[in-house]
Amino acid sequence: MPFQFFKASPMQASPANSTSVPQPAPASGSRFPQRAWLWAGLALAAVLGVALYQHFGLGELLTLERLKLSRDSLISAYQANPALAILAFFGLYVVATALSIPGALILTLAGGAIFGFWVGLLIVSFASSVGALLAFLASRYLLRGWLQAKYARALAPINEGLQRDGTAYLLTLRLVPVFPFWLVNLLMGLTSITATRFYIVSQIGMLAGTAVFVNAGTRVAALESAGDVFSPAMLGSFALLGIFPLISKALVGWSQRRKVYARWPKPASFDRNLVVIGAGAGGLVSSYIAAAVKAKVSLIEGHKMGGDCLNYGCVPSKALIRSAKMAKQFQKAEAFGFKGAAASLDFASVMQRIHGVIRDIEPHDSVERYTRLGVDVVQGHARITSPWSVEITQADGRQRTLTTRNIVIATGASPFVPPIPGLQDAGFLTSDTVWKLTALPKRLLVLGGGPIGCELAQSFARLGSEVTQVEMAPRVMVREDPEVSEIVAQSLQADGVRLLTQHQAVRVEMVAGEKRLIARHGDQEVVIAFDELLCAVGRAPRVTGFGLEELGIPLTSRKTVETNAYLQTLYPNIYAVGDVAGPFQFTHTAAHQAWYAAVNALFGRFKKFKADYRVIPWATFTDPEVARVGLSETEATDQGVPFEVTRYGIDDLDRAIADGSAHGFVKVLTVPGKDKILGVTIVGEHAGDLLAEYVLAMKHGLGLNKILGTIHTYPTLAEANKYVAGEWKRAHAPKKLLQWIARYHNWERA
Repeated sequence: MPFQFFKASPMQASPANSTSVPQPAPASGSRFPQRAWLWAGLALAAVLGVALYQHFGLGELLTLERLKLSRDSLISAYQANPALAILAFFGLYVVATALSIPGALILTLAGGAIFGFWVGLLIVSFASSVGALLAFLASRYLLRGWLQAKYARALAPINEGLQRDGTAYLLTLRLVPVFPFWLVNLLMGLTSITATRFYIVSQIGMLAGTAVFVNAGTRVAALESAGDVFSPAMLGSFALLGIFPLISKALVGWSQRRKVYARWPKPASFDRNLVVIGAGAGGLVSSYIAAAVKAKVSLIEGHKMGGDCLNYGCVPSKALIRSAKMAKQFQKAEAFGFKGAAASLDFASVMQRIHGVIRDIEPHDSVERYTRLGVDVVQGHARITSPWSVEITQADGRQRTLTTRNIVIATGASPFVPPIPGLQDAGFLTSDTVWKLTALPKRLLVLGGGPIGCELAQSFARLGSEVTQVEMAPRVMVREDPEVSEIVAQSLQADGVRLLTQHQAVRVEMVAGEKRLIARHGDQEVVIAFDELLCAVGRAPRVTGFGLEELGIPLTSRKTVETNAYLQTLYPNIYAVGDVAGPFQFTHTAAHQAWYAAVNALFGRFKKFKADYRVIPWATFTDPEVARVGLSETEATDQGVPFEVTRYGIDDLDRAIADGSAHGFVKVLTVPGKDKILGVTIVGEHAGDLLAEYVLAMKHGLGLNKILGTIHTYPTLAEANKYVAGEWKRAHAPKKLLQWIARYHNWERA
């Protein structure tokens, strides 16, 4: 993928010189009084329930030992008055389930022990479902609105699962007793599932698990001596309890797979273990891993090996940024003691160097290299014709079909072009086509204030173009904190970029041979003349033309291929990675996902791994660079995560002062009172490189104390990481202890 594209949120900037400032979670708002009364009522009910629970000794009653002791008397009571015993037991079970009282398992065993298997199963099945429904309704009407608002992020996976496969999702939870039934009752009440569907699915889903436990209860009732524990029937019951979750999970998975693959005949044998579509970062790593473990793998690429990153994005853009930085250094040469230093730009040579850099890196991603590694590289257009087959149309028009056990979709993304009237007629550049320029545009208009737009706008301005950058949002880099946006905006303007925020592109016109963009700013229309227009408003996943529509593979609201935590699509043997899958559009994330997809595809029958997105770094290579990992202040505030902010200004760093780059900061978010790192933002020279230490620390659970205790070479920019840790340490120094230590030193001097 070519540049950085990610999701974050705006926020208010923290004070520039803040150090370890606690940030409380937002207040609950005007509805707090009603919620206070609600919680007071719930607390009172809980206290009353606990008191009754203790007073009547229910905790002692709902134990296996008590059940054994009272077994005979309970059976006698049932035989003396069956209707009353059934009604009493039914009511007790409903209440226990509705209130989520510990001991429902013992009651289930008791149902088998007292009533026998069939009667006990009938009673417990309906009682548990009715009680579950009551707990569900209580959760919905007492907690749903507040918890959905407060914990929207944590509940999102459940909401998404229910929206995608409501009945199957709940049925899976019910069939696998690993998930406590009482917890499922309460959680489902917080979702949008209807009460009717909840009851019906619960009644059906819990039946199998209930049968296992009731059956175990019948065995408990038959115990006469310690030796009975080792009877075949008893051991069989407990063995069934142990393996039931595995059996249930396997049956649910088998049923879902059978339904999905119903219309697709499975080949008797396969040509490949894995077919990978797309030779960008995700595809290259997937095929590399498959070849390394001796799987038979084909990599299909319809255009250029290396994908967007090598040919249109990361590599050429960084080469352009380096040339632009050199131009800036010539402008500042006198500050470093070089009087009269000057240079004239040869833009064609700049572009030649960029293409030379691409050629130098191409061998890393070449057909020859991957063929030597054991990958069958095929040049052509791939189309998935079934979950087990891929049709390839080669450059000469010939077609061939490969059957395969697994498929990885790694088709990347392409620049998004907004439907602005007149834009197609006037012509435009994108981050893919800008590298075809041979002459420097005199007047360059850049649409978009994200990472792509800012990187290219600054570079062309430094090379001498008159650059106008148009962004419809209130500020550039809106996914970063406002203070970061402000620094980037000031840097762009210092390099000559005319920055127009809150300007929405309306149309493009040709007037007397001159190209003009008409933008709306408030109630006014602004006319911007240009020679070349660079569209940099984001990238759209490539999801068409590969057969996804015919297979019915669904897309998300962001038009990415919908995958589960294992990167599987609707068909468990078809995976998606990289820009086409999201949730991030970074080259390094695509490579990260590729490991999970390849390993899950090849060895998933033994062990599957969920893709880990807990620590994802990224950087925007403007000057100064912006790098981040983990939460920003915006995200922490929006999510209600308590945090402290610790800052260190790079303007105070010895090496930065010596290099003439003494600007920017390191900002670390930590858990209040602890050194655990929640997120880091760095603005400054080589910020992307400096971030690596924090990525390592967060990945392996290391805090600021560990960074502070690590020797950093002097003088280097990396010392900034140690100094910000020192700022945190000073803010959390044990003041009382230091006072006593000061008294000790005073005593020694005396």
